[in-house]
Amino acid sequence: MQALCSFLEILTSDNEWGLSVFVALALGATMLGLGCTVEASQLGAQLRRPLGLLLALLCQFGLMPLVAFLLALVFALDEVAAVAVLLCGCCPGGNLSNIMSLLVDGDMNLSIIMTTSSTLLALLLMPLCLWLYSRAWINTPLVRLLPLGAVSLTLCSTLLPIGLGVLIRYRYPRLADILLKVSLWSLLVTLVVLFILTGTMLGPELLATIPATVYVVAVLMPLAGYACGYGVATLFHLPPHCKRTVSLETGCQNVQLCTAILKLTFPPQLIGSIYMFPLLYALFQAAEAGLIVLAYKIYGKDIYKQDTLGGEEEDTDISYKKLKEEEVLDTSYGTVTAESHGSVLMESAQTAL
Repeated sequence: MQALCSFLEILTSDNEWGLSVFVALALGATMLGLGCTVEASQLGAQLRRPLGLLLALLCQFGLMPLVAFLLALVFALDEVAAVAVLLCGCCPGGNLSNIMSLLVDGDMNLSIIMTTSSTLLALLLMPLCLWLYSRAWINTPLVRLLPLGAVSLTLCSTLLPIGLGVLIRYRYPRLADILLKVSLWSLLVTLVVLFILTGTMLGPELLATIPATVYVVAVLMPLAGYACGYGVATLFHLPPHCKRTVSLETGCQNVQLCTAILKLTFPPQLIGSIYMFPLLYALFQAAEAGLIVLAYKIYGKDIYKQDTLGGEEEDTDISYKKLKEEEVLDTSYGTVTAESHGSVLMESAQTAL
């Protein structure tokens, strides 16, 4: 605890420089951990059946920016708060969704592919969505000076740690597992440190200036994401464990990336205390996802197990059906049943007699 306090004192000794460096390092650690989840051998299979890519495109850059835009309009947010909300809604999925998907017995391959795909798609689609939905506030100084080039540059800078993580996973799998665990723990530590730092630097007076509607949006936006993701998975006729995965992937945003973009690309005198919005979103998305996990552990686990056992032979999607048929054909070709093998042995014994 004393070491943490000393670390915070060093960071706050030069407010802007220390916080910017910490945010950049936290983003790099998160992206490195994301790269360590990707196995190169699975990329070809996912490209042949790009379900995860399609869901990431639809949920992260179709639904979430629209949800953020509608909430900003409904609650009549000013241009600064609206840009922060839009930026968070246009971000790709975060590592928190991978942890939560694991806790609800979700499809981990689908979770990792959706997170990785949305991060790569963000290089093009995040600036595009931000430009498109910010047109409603085009007459304001902040939107007219919207640094889309700096946003794109920050996104491109994440490619290096992601690529390094993929390389480490390919060459040194054990090291990749260790780095992945470290990055997941650093996710929690980063959020706690950012809360402390920002609260110390802004002070309770400035925090009190954040409108109540911003807090309401921070509560409703993850919930809307979880509900929309589950609805999309239902439209695709996905199995229950995949529905839970898509739901969590949609509502959990990469708040480290959002925080880094707000801190590193926007003038601090314009953003002010709204810099706290991604941290508020992180708090509520984690709390609401935790409630989903708790509800699943208490009420849903046995029900989903019964559904799985009772519906093993019934496929809900044509792609899953084709995949199963191919597996059956591959495993049955050239095999010898126990009955035929026994008859061969009996015939040999009779011939010997």
